[in-house]
Amino acid sequence: MAQGSGLRRASTLQRPQAILLLAAIAVSWGTVFPVIKVLLQDVTPLWTLLLRLSIGTIVLFALSISRQSLAFPKWADTPVVFNVTLLHMVGFAALVNVGLQFVPAGRSVVLGYTTPLWVMVGARIFLGEALTPARLIGVTMGMLGIALLFNPLSFDWRDRPALTGNSLVLLGSLCWAASILHVRAHKWVSTPFELVPWQAFLATCILAPLAVFFEGVPHIEWSARLILLLLYGGTVGIALPYWAMQTVNRDLPAITTALALLAVPIVGVVCSSIGLGEPIGTSLILAMVLIISGIAIGIAAELRAPFHSRIPTL
Repeated sequence: MAQGSGLRRASTLQRPQAILLLAAIAVSWGTVFPVIKVLLQDVTPLWTLLLRLSIGTIVLFALSISRQSLAFPKWADTPVVFNVTLLHMVGFAALVNVGLQFVPAGRSVVLGYTTPLWVMVGARIFLGEALTPARLIGVTMGMLGIALLFNPLSFDWRDRPALTGNSLVLLGSLCWAASILHVRAHKWVSTPFELVPWQAFLATCILAPLAVFFEGVPHIEWSARLILLLLYGGTVGIALPYWAMQTVNRDLPAITTALALLAVPIVGVVCSSIGLGEPIGTSLILAMVLIISGIAIGIAAELRAPFHSRIPTL
């Protein structure tokens, strides 16, 4: 982005590539929620995240070395390295992992992905991104679907553990929204793929002492099942989507990215129902229709617009 021009810089992705990356992110993060829920039966929350991050970090460095793209972050990219590390990789992920102890996986993925609501407001206030009618309708329909899934009227507000768990997941969504907005506004020097291994490494270094301090040294009963779940959670749940998320964040408007991420709750709820036996009722089906419709409206508007159109930002 040229400073002072107020215009978005040229994209490095073609539109079909961006859409495919968004779909990969939805599948990755949607399927990892029930996986984390199962992992928490054997490993404490922060250690679960730390093990997954360690695996993801190794995979990301291996990919960077194989692509001959491993390089230290440029000084100008230091703010975005710390932003993604602290707000997303540690903040969002740790809050969700802890909250999942008290919240069903299906509900947690829905609450965690209230992020588009906060991004929509923040992008308008801080980035100057236009709230076109299609985007506004799409996000509104998506958030109505999420509200229907959450169904706060049926929630027992006297249940302190459940209230704590839901609050932690919602706080995590706020952290992630702040990260999305900053990534979108950042004046990039390095590519996202060059930065994400270092972000994962830094997150692992920060989380390790926190896990020891808050949860002590774990006593883990290792099994083939546990190892496979950790490998899935570290590769599909961290390495792939963290890289892809930064790539689309840089090349698409923040509101468009957030709108597409509304697909994650659908994947998460379906996988939680299949894998964990969490029920799917009429309200869930109606919510899915609303969310899918919202995504379709927003993506259709994006496809009609010129991909290199100028969108105001910082």
